[in-house]
Amino acid sequence: MADIRLPIRKIAAPVRALFVSDASAGVLLIMVAAAAMLAANSPFSQEYYQLFYGEWFDEEVFKLNDLHLWINDGLMAIFFFVVGLEVKRELIAGQLSTPEQRRLPVMAAIAGMAVPALIYVSIAGGDSTLIRGWAIPAATDIAFAMGVLGLLGSRVPASLRLFLLTVAIVDDIGAVLVIAAFYTANIKVMWLVISLLVFGVMVAMNRFGVDRIWPYIIVALLLWIAVLFSGVHATIAGVVAALTVPMKRRDGQSLLEKLEHSLAPWSAYLVVPVFGFANAGVDLSDIGLDNLLDPLPLAIAAGLVVGKQLGIFGIIVAAVKLGIAKAPENANWVEIYGVTILCGIGFTMSLFISGLAFPSQFLIDEAKIGILLGSVISAILGFVVLRLTTTHPEEVQEPV
Repeated sequence: MADIRLPIRKIAAPVRALFVSDASAGVLLIMVAAAAMLAANSPFSQEYYQLFYGEWFDEEVFKLNDLHLWINDGLMAIFFFVVGLEVKRELIAGQLSTPEQRRLPVMAAIAGMAVPALIYVSIAGGDSTLIRGWAIPAATDIAFAMGVLGLLGSRVPASLRLFLLTVAIVDDIGAVLVIAAFYTANIKVMWLVISLLVFGVMVAMNRFGVDRIWPYIIVALLLWIAVLFSGVHATIAGVVAALTVPMKRRDGQSLLEKLEHSLAPWSAYLVVPVFGFANAGVDLSDIGLDNLLDPLPLAIAAGLVVGKQLGIFGIIVAAVKLGIAKAPENANWVEIYGVTILCGIGFTMSLFISGLAFPSQFLIDEAKIGILLGSVISAILGFVVLRLTTTHPEEVQEPV
């Protein structure tokens, strides 16, 4: 009986891993992306698009006049708010709180954004319409990447998990700055001034020791409205508001930590999946196999698969060899390389930027194909490299 149960347990181990904290959010996103693709290419495709893109009222009544806009500009502000909370916590008391801790992740994140962008431009840069998508392959999806690591159990050393997480956090900071700087509409000065004044109120609340949740939530909503009408993308309000939440601990836990712990599950298991379902669907009836080699999907996929690992692994090797930074502990070079491949998994932020970069739905759909293709290749390749080459023991099996 034991001889039968042992192989069953070994087969079941990856399935159990799907439901551990590291993996579950990423696996949910995979399922949501697949469901969106099925819905967009099913007999219910018209209903799918009508649900998200059917206009409720004229745009002059209110700027957000369909469900897709409310998800991308409204609901996703919660995701960016959680990102801002996480970034502030890491910078003050986490893995980015000292120059030594920040050095390698920051260098890796910068290289991991620059090289994919250069590869994208080298492939698609001849078309002035496509050049706006240069930042699409620059982002790493934390949930997807950590989900793949979760499937590997303890085979991957803790130092590499931490490294991937910190690189992804710095990557998010870079993506937010890129969105604010390059993907904004015409700036409306009056609303921008109002935004700055509301932000000043939140800073004052922090300085005067306001440590209750609701005042920050109410003023953050006012900030979101002001930023929405300013021409800067509304989700930036989420990050800016998060930076004003107090980190100082009272009664053992800070307001920032309370908010992060409360909102993170909602962001990971509701906000991002809803965003994924609304944005990952692509009608393939107008996109054939030949379109996979079009400059746009090819540039994005190449940026994610080749650019990410080339930029991040290259800078790690250079930094370590030059004595600028130390490599992650208890990890060999092959394992480090495998994790850099996983950094090519782009989903949430890449889809988000693609929607901002192109006015044409056909180009947005081509961009989605490139994102999904590059992410799947990076996930599979990174998993295989780590699964076949790691020298660390697997999770301890239960007694049989």
